[in-house]
Parts: sequence; C-alpha cells; structure tokens
Amino acid sequence: MYSKEVTVQNNVGLHARPATFFIQEANRYHSSIWVEREDRRVNAKSLLGVLSLGIVGGTDIRILAGGPDEDAAVEALVDLVNTGFAEQ
Repeated sequence: MYSKEVTVQNNVGLHARPATFFIQEANRYHSSIWVEREDRRVNAKSLLGVLSLGIVGGTDIRILAGGPDEDAAVEALVDLVNTGFAEQ
C-alpha cells in the first residue's frame, strides 16, 4: 500500500466538478484507491463517497492505493489536487 498526504489547494474544495475530475483520474488505475479525511475513508472512485467527506479548500487529505499501479495512482491524484483541479 502506498499513501501520501496533500492539502486541497482550490478555494471550494472537492465539490461536484473537481470531484468528478478526481474520480475520472482514479478510474484510470487498476489499484484500489481511497481518500481519507480525519477518521473517515471512502472509495476514491465513488462520487458519493468523495462528496460525503465534505472536503473544502485548505483541508488535509490522505490518498491511499493498493495494487499493481498504486504509486502512479497516488502521485497522479496528488498532482491533480496540487494543481487546484485547474480552477485557479
């Protein structure tokens, strides 16, 4: 299992549009991928799961993956979060 912590950069956080970008990126990988906020963990490939975390700008999240392409999956999702989902 590979994981990394990242701070959500965009002001509005992971609302519907950036969450959709996040999920689309997660679905490119074969690994199982999760997002954690505080003590909650959800499937990173589930829109409802990601939205249920209520992630706003400035929130620290952990992205975890387990599987054949876990490193690439986590790094790609961290990069996406760091770019602010192209909403800067």
